Amino acid sequence: MSQSFDFRELDFLTVGTLGPRGQREFFLQARSEGRLVSLKVEKQQVAALAEYLDRVLKELPEGVGEIGDPPQDLDLREPVVAEWAVASLAIAYAQELDRLVVVAESFVDDEDEEPFQARFFLQRGEVAGLIGRARTVVAAGRPPCLYCGQPLETRNGDWCPCRN
Repeated sequence: MSQSFDFRELDFLTVGTLGPRGQREFFLQARSEGRLVSLKVEKQQVAALAEYLDRVLKELPEGVGEIGDPPQDLDLREPVVAEWAVASLAIAYAQELDRLVVVAESFVDDEDEEPFQARFFLQRGEVAGLIGRARTVVAAGRPPCLYCGQPLETRNGDWCPCRN
């Protein structure tokens, strides 16, 4: 049963993939108080999240608490079963807690229906770890064509039709 989540004290928040290059499925995964939650995301969402978090982290005011070290183990944990697919991601700053909040919302089939929402509260060190992990995961995909930028198909010997 799908639902909303509000994780204020995280064990971790990470991104990762399942499947071979060119067929990977991307996930945003968190654990808090023994509850493991995986949400299906798109590669472009992961890349955009990393870039935006990086810009926001640099613009934050001086922290009120400890920054903390980035987590070391950001691999996906089993079982990876998506609760729901993410339609949108947003970032907020909880100043009183000095935490960045990643907010994910689900797709809805009916406009009268409210989307599910997941909120993840992150310390600055956790944000830095998530940025690095997201960039690594995105870069591990198929290389882009030098001419059109589309991912190359390894089954075609990294040949792209735009080269004709």
